[in-house]
Amino acid sequence: MEQIAFIVWRESVEALLVVGILYAWLRQSSDGRRGLPWLWGGVAAGLALAVALALVLLGVASWLSSDGQEWFQTGMALVACGLVVQMVIWMRHHGRTLKKQLEGGAQTQVGSDNWWGLLILVMCAVAREGSEAVVFLYGTISAGDATGSVWRLALAGVLGFAAALATFGILQLGGRIITWRRFFKLTEILLLLLASSLLVGGLDHLISLGVLPTLMDPVWDSSWLLDANKGLGSVLAHFAGYRAYPALSQLLIWIGYWVAVYYLLKRADVRAQGPSRLSAAAV
Repeated sequence: MEQIAFIVWRESVEALLVVGILYAWLRQSSDGRRGLPWLWGGVAAGLALAVALALVLLGVASWLSSDGQEWFQTGMALVACGLVVQMVIWMRHHGRTLKKQLEGGAQTQVGSDNWWGLLILVMCAVAREGSEAVVFLYGTISAGDATGSVWRLALAGVLGFAAALATFGILQLGGRIITWRRFFKLTEILLLLLASSLLVGGLDHLISLGVLPTLMDPVWDSSWLLDANKGLGSVLAHFAGYRAYPALSQLLIWIGYWVAVYYLLKRADVRAQGPSRLSAAAV
């Protein structure tokens, strides 16, 4: 259940960051305080959209045949992997200017007394985090990395959200040990590892469906050193896609995943530093 708790924790912290930035900005002026009810309305609307997406996914899965469900779960695992990578790249590119962008958008809406615009801004921001969490959670369960009763899954989600509230409170206090920059750096690594686990889980489904050839199965047997079903091996299997008996096709795609991630992160760094370099050159 640790994957469920981690996903809820990470996405909740990011949603709390967005809401916290806008809340602090709105409280700075009397005009802004008038928008606080619209802020909370946007939060509620964003959460409602995320819940609606969850119900749609569950409904679609229930309508499908057993083979259809297998294909759907495979697709969701791979889509979740892609969304995790996209989110990390987006945060790497926009993280430095996120606060300015949010406050700029809110200032535009407040300045024109467009409270519905503020509500939609918050709704979209919260719905984005909530919908990502829904897809990640469904993809994680579909990939076979999380099993258990509904109550255990719910408990993991509650614990993840409680941990997010505590983490947000600590980060708001600031400090040299735990800062927002270090928080995002650490969770960026964990998210990319989780995405690799989703990828491998999706590949497991494709192999079982007979779509992806194994090429060689297995390439090695490392169960004597690290069993994927218990202890540290189980943790690595859940969070990084470790397999004690990997197929060659899985291994090659997994290596390709990390090569692609490295390239995308480097390109995101160059794009993020580009505007600052141009500004310095202009001065």
